[in-house]
Amino acid sequence: MKGLEPDIVPSTFEENLDFYQFPDPHEYPVATATHKAVEVYEKLVREDPDNAPDLVIAADTVVLTHPQPVTSDISYSMLPPTPQELLEKPTSKEDNMRMLLDLNGNVSYPILTAPGYNIKSIDERTLVHFVDSPKHVIEAYVDSGEGIDRAGGFAIQGLGGVLVRKIEGDYNNVVGFPAASFFTLLDLLVDEDPDFLEV
Repeated sequence: MKGLEPDIVPSTFEENLDFYQFPDPHEYPVATATHKAVEVYEKLVREDPDNAPDLVIAADTVVLTHPQPVTSDISYSMLPPTPQELLEKPTSKEDNMRMLLDLNGNVSYPILTAPGYNIKSIDERTLVHFVDSPKHVIEAYVDSGEGIDRAGGFAIQGLGGVLVRKIEGDYNNVVGFPAASFFTLLDLLVDEDPDFLEV
């Protein structure tokens, strides 16, 4: 077995789906990643119809504020209404500051999904608990510019790690790609079709 030798093909999908049209917020990144995968697949088939790709991997990461408890003795109807806000990449330093002040001292869900061949998908969720940081620390982080191109406006693997108290779940999901879950999915695909990817 020689392993995977991926080609990186950027998607040109505009990522302009309406978050509020999805009844479950976790469906939004799944749909975005699916559109990215289909767009790349169709482009590659158009360019070389006799050499269609065996596997297309696409991913999308979003951060949702105010997650509902996974398990609780309290009925959802008794919980105070707290709408979840979608945090994608900040549009400016001011937007980055707003996001981080909202996350400050709270918990968020980075969600990354990776649909593969035949539009199979994984939905990996990680809870991120933020330190209740003083405002000047958040301002210094925003001024560093590190979070401006990151979903949720922070990079846990960089300076943004000082804003995080702990995580529950896959650290790699927060950084960018849940490899363990992906390889579990890949094993399932191979089990379903032993000739898949000629592994």
